[in-house]
Amino acid sequence: MAENLLIVESPAKSKTIKKYLGTNFEVLASYGHVRDLVSQDGAVDPSNNFAMNYQVIKNSVKHVRKIEQTLKHSKNLYLATDPDREGEAISWHLYEILKDKGAIKNKGVYRVVFHEITKQAVSDAIASPRELSDDLVNAQQARRALDHLVGFNLSPLLWRKVQPGLSAGRVQSPALRLLVEREQEIEKFKAQEYWTLEALSEKDNIPFNAKLFELEAKKLKQFDINNTEQANKIREAILDKAQGSLKITRCEKKQRKRYPSPPFITSTLQQESVRKLRFSSSRTMRIAQQLYEGVNLGSGEVGLISYMRTDSVTLAQEAITQLRAYIKSQYGADRVPPKAVVYKTKSKNAQEAHEAIRPTSVERTPEQIKQFLSEDQYKLYDLIWKRTVACQMIYATLDTVTADLSCQDYCIFRANGSTIKDPGFMSVYTEESDKGEKTTSVTEKKLPPLAEGEEVALKELTAAQHFTEPPPRYGEASLIKTLEEYGIGRPSTYASIISTLQNRNYAVLEKRRFHPTATGRIVSKFLTDHFTDYVDYDFTARLENSLDEISRGEKMWVPVLKDFWQPFKQRVDDKKESVTKAEASSERVLGTDPKTNKPVSVRYGRYGPFAQIGTKDDDEKPRFASLRPGQQVETISFEEAMELFKLPRDLGETPDGEPVSAGIGRFGPFVKYGTKYVSLKEDDPHEINLERALLVIAEKKQADAEKIIAQFSDHNIQVLKGRFGPYVTDGSKNAKIPKQQDPATLTLEQCVELIAKAPARRKRVAKKKSSKG
Repeated sequence: MAENLLIVESPAKSKTIKKYLGTNFEVLASYGHVRDLVSQDGAVDPSNNFAMNYQVIKNSVKHVRKIEQTLKHSKNLYLATDPDREGEAISWHLYEILKDKGAIKNKGVYRVVFHEITKQAVSDAIASPRELSDDLVNAQQARRALDHLVGFNLSPLLWRKVQPGLSAGRVQSPALRLLVEREQEIEKFKAQEYWTLEALSEKDNIPFNAKLFELEAKKLKQFDINNTEQANKIREAILDKAQGSLKITRCEKKQRKRYPSPPFITSTLQQESVRKLRFSSSRTMRIAQQLYEGVNLGSGEVGLISYMRTDSVTLAQEAITQLRAYIKSQYGADRVPPKAVVYKTKSKNAQEAHEAIRPTSVERTPEQIKQFLSEDQYKLYDLIWKRTVACQMIYATLDTVTADLSCQDYCIFRANGSTIKDPGFMSVYTEESDKGEKTTSVTEKKLPPLAEGEEVALKELTAAQHFTEPPPRYGEASLIKTLEEYGIGRPSTYASIISTLQNRNYAVLEKRRFHPTATGRIVSKFLTDHFTDYVDYDFTARLENSLDEISRGEKMWVPVLKDFWQPFKQRVDDKKESVTKAEASSERVLGTDPKTNKPVSVRYGRYGPFAQIGTKDDDEKPRFASLRPGQQVETISFEEAMELFKLPRDLGETPDGEPVSAGIGRFGPFVKYGTKYVSLKEDDPHEINLERALLVIAEKKQADAEKIIAQFSDHNIQVLKGRFGPYVTDGSKNAKIPKQQDPATLTLEQCVELIAKAPARRKRVAKKKSSKG
């Protein structure tokens, strides 16, 4: 047996490192965390200095047992889990388990850390071990305790006051608040009209555009021209004064330098991966983990990038030297700055002494190793490689031209042009941006040679109407950027925050933008109303700062927990007694229904805001109606609420005499004809008329007819086009059609045989109602 046992987190990493260390080392994987808090209230005991009750994770028992058995035959134990708080905690938990079992008696125990999986980095780490860091472990324990205490106290309160099955998290709740507040901004937004005038001019047969910049010696602001009449009046005046030409009164030429972006940290890698590659943050981190742990390049596994959970933009001097040498050899000496570019981390709480995310060897180009990588691995490695190379290259040089074109003393148009004189780093990499954000990419816009004093032809003058737009919903990239700016969470948590919001159905991603669900809005409103401090962005950031201070040994973890716990527990206990269910759901009583003399109220529910006539205590069931888009629980009037109960609306009849109505059901708005339903995707059931309803019905019938390949009416059997290909159905069972069979040639006998062989449809089992709350 090997004299030394080294523990890493994943089996993929263990294979790579085993190759580097040789026969004197056995390398095993912990498979992530080995121990966690028991899954029940009371796992953290505030009355006993926040003592934490841990247990070995069920799936980890066999891995821990294998480590224990192997250690019996080894002299030394090297704990080489990831170089961050989570990795430190995994090593500590494993150490505590083995110590309790007496497995490390008379053994040498060492903590080793490396930020890339290369032979040199691993060998250097083995040669310079250290002890486990109590400060890092305590910071992780404090984080885990906080998350447990918040979850096991806020979630039951949500069950009692709002609805069963909800949950609240210390970091996810402020993130959810961001999404909800942005949605509220969008709903309250009122578009404003404004106009722009643009001159199409020409010089030496080269057309170019210039925007109206100044009018009657006054610089124009966005809303100075705000209606059709005003815009047309100004346009006519300019045309009258210009008489077909404009005069160049100023022409200014400048050179600008544009510098490369820093190398990737976790958040910027996730943001750029979303923008450029359309990868989710969790997908990005999963692929980055594979590149870090090692990929087989034909002669064994090789770690391709440095550690991917980092908020440091610094690069090792050795890496900078390699990059500068590579750039000089591949792109020329003039592409290398006189001095190495040194980036400084802006975040005052950058965790641990990590490097930025970079290739372990710049000589290993994406194209050279493409054949060994999956498509996703290649795309992400290519992104990291190019960003890293570009960050050590010379700036890009841009030639910019600004020209003012005047129409007598009445107005000035301004034209801007830019061309890339020297692409510098941009020959390798340019950064993407979300809408409205700055970017390092450049679109060239050339102007013809212009000189002050000359006249150019005015070919056309256009007046364009515009309307202001609401702030955009968050995408993954912009949400991560905002979380980072506010100090909510840390590099390793962004992906899990986003996944949690989606998994709990608090937000959905549509067209790459987050929309908070009705459930998400209910939870956010309850927490914002009653636990304002704990979803406050600054409060969350301060708590993260305290955890960072614990990790640096500047604070003790128990006092930090006490400062949080005592007021938090008091607030929870107070809200248990003082907040009613009606208050929690933001119920508003608007008035009394004149027909039934029952109260009319509005509130938030699981499927969104709704109005209600009556109460659950009445003999008859209450009537419900969903609020219309744009209507708010906080502002809707009694009259507007009563309008909602006019559904279903009778619209008339079809040409065949079937009654037609419009309403809202379990699956949304619909038109009903006879006994059949058609979903409304764009039309409002409160406003749709018979003519439009008949058109919707006709479109549905046409779509249904196009689905039918064959029909045996006497036996209620159809051959239909389905989402996953053609199939046979008798209404109760669906049967697949063999690939070699032409669906249009199926006989009745063949259909009956296929249906007989098809499995019965699974019966839906109703979910049991939670007994909690």
